[in-house]
Amino acid sequence: MHCPFCKHDDSRVVDSRSSDDGTSIRRRRQCPECGRRFTTVESAQLLVVKRSGATEPFSRQKVLVGVRKACQGRPVTEDDLAVLAQRVEESIRAQGSAEIEAHEVGLAVLEPLRELDEVAYLRFASVYQAFDNLEDFEAAITLLRAERDATGEEPAGQQSAGQQPAAQSGAQSATQSATTTHTE
Repeated sequence: MHCPFCKHDDSRVVDSRSSDDGTSIRRRRQCPECGRRFTTVESAQLLVVKRSGATEPFSRQKVLVGVRKACQGRPVTEDDLAVLAQRVEESIRAQGSAEIEAHEVGLAVLEPLRELDEVAYLRFASVYQAFDNLEDFEAAITLLRAERDATGEEPAGQQSAGQQPAAQSGAQSATQSATTTHTE
């Protein structure tokens, strides 16, 4: 790590601490050349590979925008959407890969959205899975009914997403590390 003051190409870590949410590490560093101290923050970065081959950082906000459209006019709160986006990110990180295909992000949205609101799920799935006709909708509805009958669950939308357990994240060590520098 280069010193931001004298540009010396090495520094010594004086102290390391995890952030409160465990998604980043704060490191105090000292330059052996000029003796000044500075702080770096390292965080895991999850990249999404788009169809074009371009990569961009994963964004919960993009997940929220897409899901919010599907939930328009439905009894779904912003808190429900925030929990859903968190569950999606956690399930993706749990796969242990630093890069994930955009298609897999969409797949990760489907299950938590189905649990949250079946109508919103059908709206999202109809766009994401490119339903072409009524038979596609009928097949999806039949599948939803069969799953509900098999599990004996109430129709989605009857419970808040906040009541559902969040997925556990265990793959942060497999992600790439991005570092930012803060000087004092």
